[in-house]
Amino acid sequence: MAVVETAQRQTVRAQAKWVHSSARKARLVTDLIRGRSVPEARTVLAFSKRAVAKDVEKVLRSAVANAESRPDLLWNGDDLVVAVAYADEGPTLKRWRARARGRASSIKKRTCHITIELAQSPAAVAVAAEAAAAAPKRRARKQAEPAQADEAEAETPAEQPTEETEE
Repeated sequence: MAVVETAQRQTVRAQAKWVHSSARKARLVTDLIRGRSVPEARTVLAFSKRAVAKDVEKVLRSAVANAESRPDLLWNGDDLVVAVAYADEGPTLKRWRARARGRASSIKKRTCHITIELAQSPAAVAVAAEAAAAAPKRRARKQAEPAQADEAEAETPAEQPTEETEE
C-alpha cells in the first residue's frame, strides 16, 4: 500500500506484479476504467469478456481496501475515482517448442505489472470541505514554556512545616 501526496490531491495505489498476461491485453482493459468512479469501474470489469479483467478487478479491490483501511484518510470506497490505471511490461518467460526436422521455435510467455491509483472524486472533496467549514473550530491550548512553569511553581505556597509536639 502506498499513498502518494501530490500538490493537489492524495492518491492511493495498488499494484499486481507478474500477471500472466501480455501488457497489450491488460492495457485494453485498463483504458476502459481510467477516469471512472469505482462502482462504475467494477460494473465495466464484471461485464468484460476479457480474462485479464479479473486480474484488474483484483487490483481495483485492493486499492479500495487500501484507501478504506487508512485511518488518516477516512475515505469511502464509493466516493473514489480511478485516477491512474496502466499496465507495464514485466519479464518475458522464454520457452521452446519442438518443430519438424529437429528444429525448435521460441514461445514467449509475457507478463505485466498492473497499477491502479485512486483519488477522491471532486464532489466528495467539496462535501468534505463544507463539513470541515461547518464544524466548530477548537482553539489549541497554549503550552507554557519551561521558564514560565518554574515561575508558576515558585509562586505556589510550599507545604508549611507542621510543629510536632511531644507529649
